[in-house]
Amino acid sequence: MANRLTFYIFFLLCLCLGLLCVVFVTYWNAVWRGGFAWDGSSLQFNWHPVFMVTGLVVLYGFAAVLYRIPYTWRYDKTPWKLLHAGTLLLAFIFSILGLCAVFDFHNANNTPNLYSLHSWIGICTVALFALQWAAGFSAFLLPWTPVDIRKVTKPLHVWMGSIILVMSIISCISGINEKLFFVLKANVNGTRPYASLPPEAVFVNTFGVLIVAFGLVVGCTYSIRGQLWNNKLILTSIEIVKKTNTQSTHV
Repeated sequence: MANRLTFYIFFLLCLCLGLLCVVFVTYWNAVWRGGFAWDGSSLQFNWHPVFMVTGLVVLYGFAAVLYRIPYTWRYDKTPWKLLHAGTLLLAFIFSILGLCAVFDFHNANNTPNLYSLHSWIGICTVALFALQWAAGFSAFLLPWTPVDIRKVTKPLHVWMGSIILVMSIISCISGINEKLFFVLKANVNGTRPYASLPPEAVFVNTFGVLIVAFGLVVGCTYSIRGQLWNNKLILTSIEIVKKTNTQSTHV
């Protein structure tokens, strides 16, 4: 019971940190970066971090945790699989919108695409995400997929999902840092240099810490769920042994 309560506490913390991440990235771009538009200007670029953090990090993390709620163990898994896949699909759509925002901005301003380390990690993350979703859909939602294939695929699916979340966080953190180096320079648009830690830098650095904290809480929530599931299997095995012994005694 204590472990289950701990799970739900971490689950609630995960939800709160995820919402905070979305609020922080939206506030940063709305207030300090001038707002949003879709006209090829820097205001269009502002959609990029909002969509990527919301999709690749927050919704992706939520989807991973949703499927591991102990409450779902007593019921048919199909609705929860659909919720898991649907949330991930929404996360993927946000990611594609984020890529469209930045590619359109670069093309409109004759800026090269995919030249930075941040962009390389980001595009690899989205590509792996697409493959992961397609493989997961084929293995776990198509009714004619053999059970043996599902058993073999499951550990790889879980492992790859964790890797993609880590890559998403690395991509977002590097992108945030890159953006601050670009925009916080001395005597440029009245800004102070990043090294002097102006209010925007403090706010965005805090936002970056929130992203890392969110990822850690998602990982802890998953770990607690694993312990709960192992305990459930042990208790089930004990009950089976007790029933078998009782039946043998009566015979």
